[in-house]
Amino acid sequence: MAVPGNMALNPGAGIAPALVEFTRQIGAELAAEAPELPAFPEIAMRVRQALSRDEVSIDEVVRIVGAEPSLSVRLLQLANSAAVNRGDQRVTTLRTAITRMGFSLARSATIAFAMSQMRRAESWRGLQDRFREIWESCARLAATAFSVARQRRRADADQALLAGMLHAVGKLYVLTRVSRFPVLMGDPAIAAEIDQVWQARAGRVLLARWTLPSEVIEAACGFDQAAAGAHGPANLSDVLLSAHYLMGVRDVSGLPGAAFLAEPCFARLGLDLDGAARVLQASTAEIASLRAALAD
Repeated sequence: MAVPGNMALNPGAGIAPALVEFTRQIGAELAAEAPELPAFPEIAMRVRQALSRDEVSIDEVVRIVGAEPSLSVRLLQLANSAAVNRGDQRVTTLRTAITRMGFSLARSATIAFAMSQMRRAESWRGLQDRFREIWESCARLAATAFSVARQRRRADADQALLAGMLHAVGKLYVLTRVSRFPVLMGDPAIAAEIDQVWQARAGRVLLARWTLPSEVIEAACGFDQAAAGAHGPANLSDVLLSAHYLMGVRDVSGLPGAAFLAEPCFARLGLDLDGAARVLQASTAEIASLRAALAD
């Protein structure tokens, strides 16, 4: 990736000075008025803004979405996925697709579509492989979280999907910034530590500008810090953390003896071994169809 101005560092200059300069730059950028993800498509913001208005009509939403043919295809694919099309009745028009999934899920899917499109932009050249790795992991998290919430009959399944997708925002922002420093990118341990330190902060700063519900932002940026106590009602962070554990299980036979089932998030959701097995068994097709619809 081309590095503007004086941002480039000599790859042989050493890790310590590079880390100091990286920290200075990213701290200043996140403190600035309007940090942005490079090449985030404007269509997503138009759809999000339209769907945030109480008086928006289905005609207006169809008109805005229909202006982007690739997005229209994505929403049709999602509306016909096993997770959304439970009656196995295919839809062929954008209006029917949006009506079926509802505005909340349509908004979530639009943001997911926009994020998947970013990697085609010039600003992501050279980072495509890392982008895809992050993106596919978040698509899997989002799909699993959606299914966990649906299986537990929660009302926030759409928000669980959105939070799972938005978990990528901070990671992607940090990736674009650390890529300016090849010496840091070349050290996996340092790069991982940078991600751990900065991704949540970057995600919160970026998402705060999107006027999203606070529980979505908190889950997207800090679900791994879900409260340790086993008491109280489950929240969106519990859904995402449980999904994070479950998405690593490839077969129900791998659940018995899994240490993560003792985590408080499972207790708050009422998911014991049998419950977790039911979630996995019932949601296999849903998760596969959602991942196919979300991951470009």
